[in-house]
Amino acid sequence: MTATLPMAITMGDASGIGPEIVAKALTSGNETGIVFGSHLVMADIVSRLGLGVDVRRIAGPEEARHRPGVIEVVEVTRIVELPPLGRISAVSGQASFDAVVAAIDAARSGKVAGIVTAPINKEAMASAGIRYPGHTEILADHGGAVRVAMMLANDDIRTVLVTIHTSLRKAIEQADFEAQMSAIRLAHQGGKALGFAAPRVAVAGLNPHAGEGGLFGDEEIRIIAPAIEAARAEGIAASGPYPGDTVFMQARQGRFDVVVAQYHDQGLIPVKYLGLEKGVNITLGLPFVRTSPDHGTAFDIAGQGIADPASLQTALAYARRLVATLEANAIERTL
Repeated sequence: MTATLPMAITMGDASGIGPEIVAKALTSGNETGIVFGSHLVMADIVSRLGLGVDVRRIAGPEEARHRPGVIEVVEVTRIVELPPLGRISAVSGQASFDAVVAAIDAARSGKVAGIVTAPINKEAMASAGIRYPGHTEILADHGGAVRVAMMLANDDIRTVLVTIHTSLRKAIEQADFEAQMSAIRLAHQGGKALGFAAPRVAVAGLNPHAGEGGLFGDEEIRIIAPAIEAARAEGIAASGPYPGDTVFMQARQGRFDVVVAQYHDQGLIPVKYLGLEKGVNITLGLPFVRTSPDHGTAFDIAGQGIADPASLQTALAYARRLVATLEANAIERTL
């Protein structure tokens, strides 16, 4: 069964805090998982942190032994010299991309239970000639998904985005009927995967006061409300559109299980405001589980040994929870 397979943990950008929080997570408590990345980078961070564990290079997940005091690394990228810490590096950008793609391949072939990704940096990837704005787009291209959505979750709020990494101008253009339907459906499926039998999905408006009956914009009338009605006809407990400035407060009070937000900052600010250490990013629409911490590469503190692994540990816990719930309830693997 999938739950018995190891979790793949990608190393993240080697010039940031990714390797540090991965090493700390895997040496605290009973955390388990195998690292996809560079043996050289992981061995260096373990040594600098004085963690007192061995770092073992393996060719693939099937070679993992999961022994206490050992971090196992699937060598999936070529790093022959340690990249600089705290700044953009093409070597780190390429390595972070290689790790994600290799982990996706392992997940799609059933060799790992799911993927938990440490932070990457789009500028570093761009400097290596890799043009992706973030993890979600890499996962969509390589993960065999027709359409994906980003869910940000913590104990109080769960939000799914209609549009992701794009300008606000383009987000308005992209938030069409099809995008609304996809986000609402994925919010429903993601809510079920998190254990809600019939998730109550609230849809936020695009405009102030959800358009105020057309006074501040008519997207709610023309696009969002019809999508909500169509989703309800499919048996989804969707409602709205609600003003974006109050719907998250209502969700936190228990009125809704998942909120569909129209654009990146509308959905992420409420979740991140409650604490980065509590938030986790879940990619919906993939044929495997993928989560990540709710923060970036933190170049400003890279190499100082002070990075907090709490959000990565939360992401690991969510990944295991999702795998267990999907299997226990025989829920379709495409969340």
